[in-house]
Amino acid sequence: MKKLESTWYNMVIVLTVICIVAGAALGFTNSKTATVIEQIKEQQLADGIKEVLNAEDLQMGEPEVQAETGAVVYRTDHGTAVQATDPKGFGGALTVLVGFDDEGHILGYRVMESSETPGLGAKAQQWFQKDGKGNIIGLQAGNLTVKKDGGEVDAITASTITSRAFLRCVNAAYGAMSGNTDVQSGATSQAHSKPNEQEKGGNENE
Repeated sequence: MKKLESTWYNMVIVLTVICIVAGAALGFTNSKTATVIEQIKEQQLADGIKEVLNAEDLQMGEPEVQAETGAVVYRTDHGTAVQATDPKGFGGALTVLVGFDDEGHILGYRVMESSETPGLGAKAQQWFQKDGKGNIIGLQAGNLTVKKDGGEVDAITASTITSRAFLRCVNAAYGAMSGNTDVQSGATSQAHSKPNEQEKGGNENE
């Protein structure tokens, strides 16, 4: 095969062909993996709902999306699970799935997504569980706050911002379940009445 001349025109053609082939390959790979990723997320959600409601066999209605907050409500015959997101964690958004009984008591929770500093998301997953220092299981949700803000929940050590974001998720989840979107205000007003810790250098220690 005759070698192409090293001209500007030929180089443009070669680079264009490479870009087209690479783009097609990436598009094909994405189309294959996107479906798999979506299936994994759906399975994680299904497992999470069972976990936070402490039930294996569930009869569940259609998810209800709350327009104001974006929270998603999953009503079942074993209680209600709600997925809520708070955008103001220490490292970014925090998404929590919370299970409630019919009276609004917390049955369980799972941290679904976290942009927090590595390790803080894992801490939040354990800290507020029944055997954790900040145990919220069995509490009536709606206006939960950390002790630093006059509440009853122990914040994660040196991670007050993450703890506040977590509790805002729990309160917002309860609000979505009950139809009262104002219940989360107690967790936000006190926390935001002080200078933002992130603006003071990004240190959660207080």
